Amino acid sequence: MRRHSARVALAIAAVFMTVGLATWALAVRERPGIAPRPEAQRPALMLLTTLPLVFPDEFSLQGGGSKALTALETRYRVVAISTTDAGSLGHGRLLLLAHPPAQPAEALVDLDRWVRDGGRVLLLADPRLDWPSSRPLGDKFRPPPAFADTGLLAHWGLQLEPPDEPGPAQRQLGERLIRTASPGTLSGSCRVVSGFVAHCSIGKGEATVVADADFLNVEQLDGATNSNLNGLLAELATLER
Repeated sequence: MRRHSARVALAIAAVFMTVGLATWALAVRERPGIAPRPEAQRPALMLLTTLPLVFPDEFSLQGGGSKALTALETRYRVVAISTTDAGSLGHGRLLLLAHPPAQPAEALVDLDRWVRDGGRVLLLADPRLDWPSSRPLGDKFRPPPAFADTGLLAHWGLQLEPPDEPGPAQRQLGERLIRTASPGTLSGSCRVVSGFVAHCSIGKGEATVVADADFLNVEQLDGATNSNLNGLLAELATLER
């Protein structure tokens, strides 16, 4: 009888745990979207990226019209920059580095100083980019296959590892479940959440590092991806506080 009662109790507990996890997952997925701002109230957001967010993969003077860029422009005045030198970083106090190109040592020093003086940066550092490109290998306009780290992460106390197994995956970004491909793993002295997101206090500033950039490719990821861009906007909103 005792064994039977124990089995019943365990079964009931398992049901409640399953229901609880399902309720939590549903709540995470259904977080409300980030409200747009009136155009006059949109602060500058500097953007440095190798991804075809502003311009398409094939060279063209026409904007790429990516959904990620459209989402960003509902809340920010996006200012594209080509390097993290002091002059470029003077455009604002909020920076999105979306799988950026390798920066020279002088620009990394300027970036670190800018953050320590109060700048806020969201860095998408993908150790295994799955984003397709029509450009040949070696083309300087093709996104690099992995985040071009030249010591910045280690300087901020972080280590980035590639995935053990490539392929589609779900991760938690803020309070949202997002879809992505082959995300990496972060570890180190910053506050690291589930090995996917790191929040670093650096001097007077803040750096949030995400071990993926493929989640911005919502045009080609399978499944519902509304949470992806809302997660991006939510992380930027958190950095603004």
